[in-house]
Formats: sequence, structure tokens, C-alpha cells
Amino acid sequence: MSQSFDILVVGAGPAGIAAATRAAESGKRVGLVDDNFAPGGQIWRGADALSSAAAEWYKRLAASPAMQLQGWRIFSQPSRGILRAEKNGVHLDIAYNKLILATGARERFLPFPGWTLPNVLGAGALQALVKSGLPIEGKRVVIAGSGPLLLAVAAYLTKHGARILEICEQASRARLAAFATSIVTNFEKLQQAMTLRWQTRGAHFHTSCWPIAAHGSDDRLESVTLRKGNREWTIPCDYLACGFHLVPNTELAELLGCTVTSVQVKVDENQLTSIPGIYCAGEPTGIGGLESSLIEGEIAGYSASGQMSKANALQGKRRKLHEFASRLETAFGLDPALRHLPKSDTIVCRCEDVPFNAMASHSSWRDAKLQTRCGMGPCQGRICGPAAEFLFGWRPDSIRPPVFPTHLSSLADASAPLEAQLKTK
Repeated sequence: MSQSFDILVVGAGPAGIAAATRAAESGKRVGLVDDNFAPGGQIWRGADALSSAAAEWYKRLAASPAMQLQGWRIFSQPSRGILRAEKNGVHLDIAYNKLILATGARERFLPFPGWTLPNVLGAGALQALVKSGLPIEGKRVVIAGSGPLLLAVAAYLTKHGARILEICEQASRARLAAFATSIVTNFEKLQQAMTLRWQTRGAHFHTSCWPIAAHGSDDRLESVTLRKGNREWTIPCDYLACGFHLVPNTELAELLGCTVTSVQVKVDENQLTSIPGIYCAGEPTGIGGLESSLIEGEIAGYSASGQMSKANALQGKRRKLHEFASRLETAFGLDPALRHLPKSDTIVCRCEDVPFNAMASHSSWRDAKLQTRCGMGPCQGRICGPAAEFLFGWRPDSIRPPVFPTHLSSLADASAPLEAQLKTK
């Protein structure tokens, strides 16, 4: 099976939807591929998106000639200009002239005793489960970690009947105050924050606070111990939603050879990466929020389709949003004290059950991976990798296919497109 496009967009979150829509409006043959079965990504997941800004973009996408390939997961590059995707054991080769990566971000998890217990989830993960039908009404929830997502999740869960007991932000009150002051002229952002806090006014909000242990049995969470300065207390709860801000999904960009600085894909003002013909937009270029993702998606779509005057018209707004993103990163940088959360026997790599002490005895990600199998399970290091980077300062030194687990039959055929090309030459 194969498809061919002038422009292929990978990722159907806000950035990908904006990119595909703007590119398709030029008359180019555009494909939009995503591993979810409906567009929207995490932020626009579920029926609640119909009452948000998503509705207008959904209409634009539906009205455009862009072809949507939902439920397909990209896992390798058989040859230059071709990506391979899989769905239900069937693989599809997708050829493109230009590529836009809009692969989004995921939550960062930091290990602490009990973090593998049932009902200890990422903040965004719990929200996604509720959007998918998980009953939350009357449930006692503690929300902890870092970033604006905490308040957004707390407000969403409150709206659906949850009892939010505590909201614990690891950043200090001083840093949050400095952040609020730095965006005082951004009325929309301040209003959003104030609205979310009002909606969650029934919960205690703590700064410089984080969980140090979750307690329970093999089948359920019972309580969580929190620390704020020298104070520690344990609170009974049904769910602990815990995520320490976001990590850009850069694996596919790295596999394709794009330059990645720190933890984000390097792009120019037109969202072009270091590889000619490959663009990147949204959270992989730096965590900046919904508005930034949409603008970057539009610029990438316009640029890839040759609509440069329209792309240039958005540059001013892009710069302002990037200033906000920079302030966001400064405000919610992780406290070094969080490196002391895991005990020696605390599991760090959940897929392979590798404890902290087994990893700490090694000097690099590669060495630990070879000796302990950390990062070699189904998540391919997406959970333990960012944790190890924060705890030990390690960075993966290579990305190899498959970037997601896939069937052996798909891997066995991975060289077929290249061999077919060679036979025709």
C-alpha cells in the first residue's frame, strides 16, 4: 500500500491541522497522517472541543482538499522522501516532496516511591481518560507537578464533578509572580489564568510543593504524601494526577536527521528545519501553547506550499508568542531538589522494571541501556528518557527505527521501497 503527496503533514493536533489546511488551500496535494482515529490531538480531544476554537479549524480542515489518514503511526523512513506507517498490522508507504512535522509533546514524569501504583497518572492522561468516558464524579483528586496544564486539568475535572483536594506546583511563588508580572500586558493570558483559578477555587493551591510518595495496594491508590519546604503531610485520595510540564516529541525529526538543540527541533523563521524540504511546527520547536502552535502551523503550511507573503504576514505575531514561550520555560523550570525524589529501589524504567540504583551506577544513557535494558521497552524511552535526562544529565545519542513498536512483518519489508527504486535505475 502506498500514497504520494506534494506535502505531507505528520500530526493532527492544532499545529498539524493549521499546517495541512493552509497548505491544501494552495491547491497542492496534501496528506495529514496521525496515529489517533480523529484529529485534534490531546488538547482538542473529545466532544468538548466543539465549543472551543477547534470548531472553526475543524470546519476549515473539512472544507479543504487535504486527505486525512487517521489511525496510522509513522515508525520508520525506508528511504529518503518516504515514511512508513502502520495501522492494525498493515503498513503504508507515504511518499512526499515536502514534509511538515507537527508531532506535539508529551508529559514529563519524574519517578518517586509509589508512582507506578494504579490511579497514579499524568495530569493530561487523567484528563484524556475522562474525555474518553472515565467516571470522575465524586472522586478525590490530587494534582501535582508543574506548568499551566495543572490548572487547566483541575478546572476540567472540577467541571466533571471531581473533588480536587490539592494543586501542587513545584515552581516557587516568586517565580510565578515574576512570570505574571512579565505578561501583565497580555490581558488574554492573564484572564485565562484567573478564570482557571476561580474555577478551581475549592482546592488548595501550593507552590514549591510536590509528592514524595504514593501509598496503596497492588490494585489501588490510597493516599499521597506531599512536601512543601520542611512540612510533610499525607492526604487520602482516589487519583494522583502528576506531570512535570511537557517534553517535545522530537524522535521522528531526529530520525530524519534534523538538528535538535537541547530538546527542541531547530527551525528558521519559516519553520524550515536543517533538512531542505522538511518543516516543523508546534511543540517540537519549543513548548509554547495552543496559540503558538496554530501560528507556527500556519506559517509552515504557507511556506511549504510557496505562499511566502502570507507566511511573512504572521512573523510579528510569531515573535510575540515566542517571547511568551521563553518566559513560560523560565517560570516552570524544574527545581533541582526534585532529583532526590527517587529512592534506590524506585523504578525509573517502568517497561523493563529498572530501579534507580541500577541506572545510577552507569555513566551514560547508552551504557545504562546496554547493561539494564532501560529505554528498550514498548515506550522506547519516552517515559524514562526525559526522567534520566533530568536525574543524570543523560541524552540519547541516537534514534533508530522503529520509533514506535511495530509488527515484524512491517520491519521485514522496511527496505522494499529502496530496493524497488534501485531496480528502476
